[in-house]
Amino acid sequence: MEGGTIKFPSFLLLISLLSIAKLGICKAEEDSLPLNDDVLGLIVFKSALHDPFSHLNSWSEDDNSPCAWEFIKCNPRNGRVSEVSLDGLGLSGKMGRGLEKLDDLKVLSLSNNNLTGNINPELGLIYSLEKLNISHNNLSGNIPTYLANMTSIQFLDLSENSLSGPVPDNLFENCKSLRFISLAGNILEGPFPTTLSRCTNVNHLNFSKNLFSGDPNFKEMFQSLTRIRTLDLSNNELSGQVPFGISAMHNLKKVHLQGNHFSGSMPVDIGFCSHLSRLDFSDNFLTGGLPESIQRLSALSFFSLLNNLLDGDFPQWISKMSSLEYLDFSGNSLKGSLPLSIAEMNALKFLGLSNNRLTGNIPTSLALCTGLSVIRLSGNAFSGSIPKGFFDMGLDELDLSRNELSGSVPSGSSKLFESLQVLDLSGNNLTGGFPAEMGLYSKLRYLNLSWNSFQSRMPPEIGYYQNLAVLDVRNSGLTGSIPGDICDSGSLRILQLDENSLTGPIPNEMGNCSSLFLLSLSHNSLSGPIPKSISLLKKLKILKLEFNQLSGEIPQDLGKLENLLAVNISYNRLVGRLPVGSIFQNLDQSALEGNLGICSPLLKGPCKMNVPKPLVLDPYAYGNQGGNENQDGEPSSRSSRSFMQHRFLSVSAIVAISAAAVIALGVMAIALINANARRRLALVDNALESMCSSSTRSGSVVAGKPIWFDSKSSPDWIRYSLESIFNKAAEIGGGVFGTVYKASLGAEGRVFAIKKLVTSNIVEYPEDFDREVRVLGKARHQNLIPLRGYYWTPQLQLLVSDYAPEGSLQTKLHERSPSAAPLTWTTRFKIVLGTAKGLAYLHHSIRPPIIHYNVKPSNILLDDHMNPKISDFGLARLVTKLDKHVTSNRFQTAPGYVAPELACQNLRVNEKCDVFGFGVLILEIVTGRRPVEYGEDNVVILSDHVRVFLEQGNVFECVDPSMGKYPEEEVLPVLKLALVCTSLIPSSRPSMGEVVQILQVINTPVPQRMEPL
Repeated sequence: MEGGTIKFPSFLLLISLLSIAKLGICKAEEDSLPLNDDVLGLIVFKSALHDPFSHLNSWSEDDNSPCAWEFIKCNPRNGRVSEVSLDGLGLSGKMGRGLEKLDDLKVLSLSNNNLTGNINPELGLIYSLEKLNISHNNLSGNIPTYLANMTSIQFLDLSENSLSGPVPDNLFENCKSLRFISLAGNILEGPFPTTLSRCTNVNHLNFSKNLFSGDPNFKEMFQSLTRIRTLDLSNNELSGQVPFGISAMHNLKKVHLQGNHFSGSMPVDIGFCSHLSRLDFSDNFLTGGLPESIQRLSALSFFSLLNNLLDGDFPQWISKMSSLEYLDFSGNSLKGSLPLSIAEMNALKFLGLSNNRLTGNIPTSLALCTGLSVIRLSGNAFSGSIPKGFFDMGLDELDLSRNELSGSVPSGSSKLFESLQVLDLSGNNLTGGFPAEMGLYSKLRYLNLSWNSFQSRMPPEIGYYQNLAVLDVRNSGLTGSIPGDICDSGSLRILQLDENSLTGPIPNEMGNCSSLFLLSLSHNSLSGPIPKSISLLKKLKILKLEFNQLSGEIPQDLGKLENLLAVNISYNRLVGRLPVGSIFQNLDQSALEGNLGICSPLLKGPCKMNVPKPLVLDPYAYGNQGGNENQDGEPSSRSSRSFMQHRFLSVSAIVAISAAAVIALGVMAIALINANARRRLALVDNALESMCSSSTRSGSVVAGKPIWFDSKSSPDWIRYSLESIFNKAAEIGGGVFGTVYKASLGAEGRVFAIKKLVTSNIVEYPEDFDREVRVLGKARHQNLIPLRGYYWTPQLQLLVSDYAPEGSLQTKLHERSPSAAPLTWTTRFKIVLGTAKGLAYLHHSIRPPIIHYNVKPSNILLDDHMNPKISDFGLARLVTKLDKHVTSNRFQTAPGYVAPELACQNLRVNEKCDVFGFGVLILEIVTGRRPVEYGEDNVVILSDHVRVFLEQGNVFECVDPSMGKYPEEEVLPVLKLALVCTSLIPSSRPSMGEVVQILQVINTPVPQRMEPL
């Protein structure tokens, strides 16, 4: 140290300076590294996402590298991002730009989120990508052709989105690296791309659950895919014959072709795919017998031909397939008997041969297949006795119903007690008693022994079933009383004891059946009163007590059962008033007649009351009250006049009058604004025509882009067809939401129906319109007219759907030419049930549910087989609000179909509006009359008209005479259901799901099997 200054050796100073310089150089190099491209790209990509759970908080634009971020992996050699995995993080938004900057990205996985919009075509610029998984989102639009540029891709999963249109034919031009392809669960259509045959290394191909159509041409397209192991083309619209040549794919392990329209016989060379383990051809139209080559499939474990048209002999060589675990040939017309050698199928777990034409005895050797858990042999012609060995197995389900079996039910073993859940022996010729051991079936939830001849007492062990949901012993020759502990488990949902010889009272413990949906005790000899405890069954929908010896008054508390849809108490010894509330005030004569003294205007007999007379304020309230009689027992003239002057007003009548007043006020209010509404509509129509014509002339309309979900037509149709579409000759219908035109589009001339929407109140932003329309486009059901696409500009919005050449139900009912045959009852019921299924799908299978708002015959179209197709569903989703204009026009364009609550803006509008319209639709189908008919001096409301005739006991006078013969036992309950659906109180109407259930019960021939609900 000199002069207080520290002296460093010169070489140390040099080292220090070099170190500082080196650090500066490294810092500068770090700032210029392309790692910043990764940061920038990911931040830009993140900006288009909504991250509600803050999973991406670690992604910061201030970082120099993203390698420490969550859900990111980098290549350790160069520090570049190699993997982005954001699966199941609850992300929403769009697939924005930015990812194309990740030059070294190999894995991009965004599955199980809620991403919307189109697939970003710039993904095709990531040439290094090996795995792309964007499945289980809500992406829409077409598959970008640019994805064909990903030459390194090995795993491609675009499944479970809303992608539409045909698959680009060039998508698989560079697919040598592809091992896995899944496009399942979209709305893709048209033929398969021809370049698919170039993917010679693919081993998993899944195009299921789309709308692909035509003949897939297996021999030419798929025989080059020699390494494929899993082929899933199920649930499409593929047709033609499954041709020879499928054996060229000799590595196949799983083939799923179910749910298509394949026809003809099975390929005879299918047995040469020696590695097959799963083969599913169910729900097609295959004919003929089974190729003998199938017995060569020694590795096959799953084999289903369910619901085809096969009509050959049952293969006696089936026992050679020793690896089969699942075998289902149900729903065909196979003949012959089961081979004794079936016992050699030691691996078999599921055997389904129901609804064929099999005969002979059921082989006792089948019980040697000890691995069996499900045996379904119903709907054949098997005879002889039930193999005792079946009741020594560990079965979960045994269904031998609707055969010709005789003898008694074998006793069970402890192995069966611990496993059996479903036992159906209905519709046979079984005799003897119920085995005492039957009460030990601890897991049994479905028991159907109906339509046999047991001739024994009701087994007391019934109450031991702790899990039993369905008990059906109708017409089984049962005697004795109903056990008091029958409902101890509290799990029963369906109890059917009809048409036996049961005696004694209905046990008061019936109130413990808190889950009961259906209680049917009709056609027995039950006595005593109806237990008040039945009013505790809050879930009860159907109550059948007719043809017994029940006495006393009906418990008034039964009126509190708000879910009741059907009641029959006829032909008993009941007296007194009907309960107030529920369905009792709407019961018709057939549900009440044959009693000693029920008080109802519908009955002519005396009204007997067990309560003191002073409690009845109006002695003439019930019409058939036994007071004021003369010495001869005849009512006095004063009594008759008093009855005419003081007719009893029931609660339902008061409600009806009140509702009518509300509707009248609503209609008056609507009439006051009607003139303004018409003027506004005229202005809107004039403006639309002006805009359309000027746009067409100026060419601005072609700036709009036609969006197709599943059509083959040219995307440029709007450029050439606009003027030809909007002319009076092409107009085929219209309504409050717009006008419908018939148009032949595209090079193939395919005919479509195009609805030009009224632009007033239509959502104004294309993104919102696209989102709502795509929800409607994804609604696919056999009883719906599919929406194929749309066109949008600020001045013009079009919806494109299939054209129905057979026309509408409106035409068949009310505009039929004299030479056309009228609709039969079978056809009418088919239309009723199909329409109900379509509405139930909209209400219960889509979230949020789609409400039609406009159920009427003109919106029910018919295909070549007279199957109903609901059109115009969900158009209210495109309207910003249901304002007065829409409401007033609804009342004018669909009189009689509009639920009364739609006139009250303060009531919540829900699915029950459609139920009301459907009820009116039923009445119109059955009667052939319009919902509202105007005469010179009066107006006839169809629902009121039918209800009056029903109360008078001559409802069949309302039935359309043009349909000829019809089964009264079906028509009557259908009319009753319609009146329940048109209840003025929305909460009293059933759901469409319940309507479908009831219609299926009405049309199900006995003996029937009701599945647990």
